[in-house]
Amino acid sequence: MLDILMSFIAPHYCSGCGLVGSSLCDNCKYDIIDELKITCLLCKRPCGSSGVCKQCSDVFERAWCVGNRDGVLQRLVGLYKFERMRSAYRELGDLILDRLPDLPFNTVLVPVPTVSGHIRERGYDHMRLIARYIARRRKLSVSYALYRKTQTKQRQATAKQREVQARRAFGVKGSLDGNQTYLLLDDVVTTGSTIKYAAKALRAAGAKHIWVAVIARQTLD
Repeated sequence: MLDILMSFIAPHYCSGCGLVGSSLCDNCKYDIIDELKITCLLCKRPCGSSGVCKQCSDVFERAWCVGNRDGVLQRLVGLYKFERMRSAYRELGDLILDRLPDLPFNTVLVPVPTVSGHIRERGYDHMRLIARYIARRRKLSVSYALYRKTQTKQRQATAKQREVQARRAFGVKGSLDGNQTYLLLDDVVTTGSTIKYAAKALRAAGAKHIWVAVIARQTLD
């Protein structure tokens, strides 16, 4: 309701073409999802449609990525994460939904938990909003069993620093059902350390089937 009210007070403009109405119009959305070179989400090696190579498949079994973090997608992610455009969770959720195939009925969505300082800055947990939206659209459940044991921020960190930080960042409350499929959701993959160690935490808690979906991938400058 709040998002609808705000759309009248301060209408959104498409991140691509500037059209009034939403943060991403249909034409610009299809430009984003039209083509993506399939490479392993962790090591960047060429791989098949699973999105993860054989060498990395012990971490998670399948992976999907909407696109590279540039152009329209970069602007949209930036508005959502850093400019408090809360309503963009729908457009970003739809981008992930368009990339995902049909999922098993017992799939559980697991958003990567956000650093508490970022939640206070934004006023919302950006991945929880997206996870709940996707769950509603696909009639699936969401689990918040994955939690952060540390509150280290990764922006401006080197690849080595990110690896060290992520290795000790995650824990799981209780044990997980090995018969269910857990779909780990995150916004941006840079080195892959976050999703790797988040997946390892799920695995250690009993998850046998772990899949991953992310909005964007970027290289570490």
